[in-house]
Amino acid sequence: MSQMQIDRLLDTVVKTGASDLHLTVGRPPTVRLHGHLQNLKTKVLESDDMVSLMKAITPERNQQELAEVGGTDFGFAYGDSCRFRTSVFRQRGDLAMVLRRIPNKLLTFEQIGLPEIVRDLVRRPRGLFLVTGPTGSGKTTSLATMIDYVNMNFDRHIVTMEDPIEYYHYHKKSIVNQRAIHDDVPSFAEALRRVLRQDPDVILVGEMRDLETIESAVRAAETGHLVFGTLHTTGAAKTIDRLVDAFPQAQQNQIRVQLSTALICVLSQVLLSRVDTSGMVAGYEFLVVTPAIANLIREAKTFRIDSAIQTGRKFGMQLLDDHLWSLYKRGMISAEEMIDKGKNPADLTDKIHKEGGKVGRAEWDEDLDLQKE
Repeated sequence: MSQMQIDRLLDTVVKTGASDLHLTVGRPPTVRLHGHLQNLKTKVLESDDMVSLMKAITPERNQQELAEVGGTDFGFAYGDSCRFRTSVFRQRGDLAMVLRRIPNKLLTFEQIGLPEIVRDLVRRPRGLFLVTGPTGSGKTTSLATMIDYVNMNFDRHIVTMEDPIEYYHYHKKSIVNQRAIHDDVPSFAEALRRVLRQDPDVILVGEMRDLETIESAVRAAETGHLVFGTLHTTGAAKTIDRLVDAFPQAQQNQIRVQLSTALICVLSQVLLSRVDTSGMVAGYEFLVVTPAIANLIREAKTFRIDSAIQTGRKFGMQLLDDHLWSLYKRGMISAEEMIDKGKNPADLTDKIHKEGGKVGRAEWDEDLDLQKE
């Protein structure tokens, strides 16, 4: 498989609008389209195909990292239409690759269905704005949309730290400096240590993985910067627990107090397949930190946050399951998809049964049929 072939595969991803390309030994190239995996009608990949596909796109430095630690990540531009975020790794002694398509075109709030109140929140001069959700739930896209909105409308110095850089931002009304972890700076913690000397107004922390990063991000939010951060948690209350639990017991009270004043909101999202298979739709949970919610955070009563979100509708708040239910009622997503991605599957199932609906498992049978063939 030559250079020519990887281009053909990438062209297919771009033309079909697939989100990912999976390449592994013993299976034809496979794309993820509207959330489902589909084989491309080409040959099954063998070991040497994988080696030449890897060499066609992997920079020298990353090939070395792959040899040393068995895996590497990088991004590259593909024509004018998009970039690809790539993960290459070893498995069973062979290579495998996953390429995620990052469109170059930034979307608007309307196009991705972000809650209207987000516009007001991103104008805030300081505070912590968290976007959370599982991998591939569209966090990067939501953040890129918000950063672009600030960039177009306000004169700010925006510094991002990303691993790797996904959407490229160009200077508009703001100045945007994007630092790639590993290439421009060794780690998130190091980037955050330096950032306060760079006169930033807005800081984007690609991932709040460890204690040091969380601590620095909260400190930056407290000292008069708007900080966007991401975590792989589902739901607003869980996100706050996760941040607090990252700290040793002795510091947990202090971080609760800091979060209660620094946190602006938590936007938690999942991506769902649409019923009409015309793509994906995002489901959101949205928590805005009001004085009442700040109290719950300070007093370690996060278990009461969900009911506070329900009563906070006038602030634009909503629970994930309520949003999923409304998407289901509008015929946009199936009952199965709602239950798979919801926080309380049992409650949602009850709700469907109360309305006389059924929850099927049709898609499992289809998979079994494929195995029979």
